[in-house]
Amino acid sequence: MDSDDEYFMSDEVRQYFFGGFREYGVHPVNQKRNIFGEYHHLYPDLLGFPQKFRDYTRMEIETFEYILSKIQVRLTKQWTNFVKQPITPREKLIITLRYLATGISFNALSYTFRIGRSTAAEIVKETCLAVWDKLHELHMPQPTEELFKNVAKDYWEMWNFPNCIGSIDGKHIRIKSPPNTGTMFFNYKKFFSIVLQAVADAKCKFIAIEVGSYGKQSDGGIFKSSTLFKLMESGELDIPPDCHLPGTNISVPHVLVADEAYPLLPHILRPYARRDCSPDEEYFNARFSRARKSVECSFGAINSKWRLLWKPIETEVQTAETITKAICILHNVIIDMEGYEEVMKEGEEFLENAEKPKKTNFHHSYRRTGMQVRDKFRDFICNNRL
Repeated sequence: MDSDDEYFMSDEVRQYFFGGFREYGVHPVNQKRNIFGEYHHLYPDLLGFPQKFRDYTRMEIETFEYILSKIQVRLTKQWTNFVKQPITPREKLIITLRYLATGISFNALSYTFRIGRSTAAEIVKETCLAVWDKLHELHMPQPTEELFKNVAKDYWEMWNFPNCIGSIDGKHIRIKSPPNTGTMFFNYKKFFSIVLQAVADAKCKFIAIEVGSYGKQSDGGIFKSSTLFKLMESGELDIPPDCHLPGTNISVPHVLVADEAYPLLPHILRPYARRDCSPDEEYFNARFSRARKSVECSFGAINSKWRLLWKPIETEVQTAETITKAICILHNVIIDMEGYEEVMKEGEEFLENAEKPKKTNFHHSYRRTGMQVRDKFRDFICNNRL
């Protein structure tokens, strides 16, 4: 070896250019992944016990295999002689589901599955992105007039509320405080968050979601700046035309039901203010609250199933958004594959406290029209008591 080779192989040069030596290509602990890693010694046994598999992955075996079939190609890497123990798409999906289901840290996840910490973080990010990209058009397609009509039919049959095309609400998703953002993500509940705004149908399935608004914003403010509101305002949202309330000749718009934090608009219905409510208005509010239960059950169900939402998501904000969208799609897939009854039961057992209403100023004529629409619904509801 000549003097130049000796110089470039010296400890000082390696330290300067490369930040030190990597003691191992793959750590000896992780080299035994195929023997002692959780996936390799536990997953095969779970396949023989469907209930245990469901407890572990939060879904049935058939649902898991369906999801895997949709994302497998996306998660398959070209194997080379540099990768001695490639991580398969099946193992990546298991790792991701355990992260979502338990809220375990990437560091703890790396020891459980005997992979590197950065590898665990990258697998979760990659898999969640694949789940969203490959499944959202199948299980959360862009709403159409026909879809809204079916939702309205279900709301009338299941919740006894007419002309309802969905229930809308916002949910704060806990995140780690992003650097250099001040209080933009700090919400009124005193933690850092991004907001998931969602519309749910009568069976607790998400029709549409928007993720990523600052935690400091109110539900009404988020709605006003949302794509959903802009489409609704411009008339580009495929809301069915006004139709008669069942058994009457009273024509009203199709509406989304929302809490007090949202504006009262022709296509947005909210309850009467609790102060000085008449008996009829109180009865309407009670029936209205029952109809809104679907979106609350949806949020309760994802909280119950995916315990990651119990703690801050310790990733970059963009990755937290991707994870949240993946959770919403998994929620829809499970409903489509396994039915909504169990999801609704989980949601009812984990209903969150109602968020505090916040005032939002909207155009006065819009509000007046919304009040007229609400009065028509009130009269119909009170004339058709359960």
